[in-house]
Amino acid sequence: MKTIYEKFDKKIIPNLPRTLFQGRIFTITTNSEAEKAIDYLMHQSILGFDTETRPAFRRGEQHQVALLQVSSPDTCFLFRLNYLGLADCIIRLLEDQTIEKVGLSLKDDFRNLQQRKKFNAGTFIELQEEVKELGIADGSLQKLYANLIGGHISKRQQLSNWEADILTEPQKLYAATDAWACIQIHEEVKRLKHTHNYLLMPDDTKDANL
Repeated sequence: MKTIYEKFDKKIIPNLPRTLFQGRIFTITTNSEAEKAIDYLMHQSILGFDTETRPAFRRGEQHQVALLQVSSPDTCFLFRLNYLGLADCIIRLLEDQTIEKVGLSLKDDFRNLQQRKKFNAGTFIELQEEVKELGIADGSLQKLYANLIGGHISKRQQLSNWEADILTEPQKLYAATDAWACIQIHEEVKRLKHTHNYLLMPDDTKDANL
């Protein structure tokens, strides 16, 4: 019987085993590279999905999505949208109706991506909605991964410069891990829903706040 939590204690997360994507990572900067990557991804049965945007530190400052990361269970492609824009082949993947694409806070991602080019989103699974079926109230990737998988995903690179001329290896690993982790969470939610082999621990802070 697996124990999961309605709300996971964030203080526990740094003590969990560090999780990093162990598969292949390809950085995509040209249309020809993007076409080949999309052809590969269109033959997968499930994909993890995420985006990164250069952080804004001044009032009124805004940036467009700089990176789209799409991962299969063992291969992640990092599409550098600040070089590519939202190329037609990427639109083809975003609008695809046949492949399950799993992400978190997808409405925000779609809204931000559509600032580059309009598209009609195809088949996507929103993890924040999916975990509610187990009684989980948390919405962050870090907490969901800790709760359901038992690992620590570092967010140290989140506020780094995603428009840098060259992405660092820690940036690449961070981006790939976030996309790949969406698949891991989704598969575990599916398993628990099928087996019912879990015990949900309630949020014990509710009564304390009354």
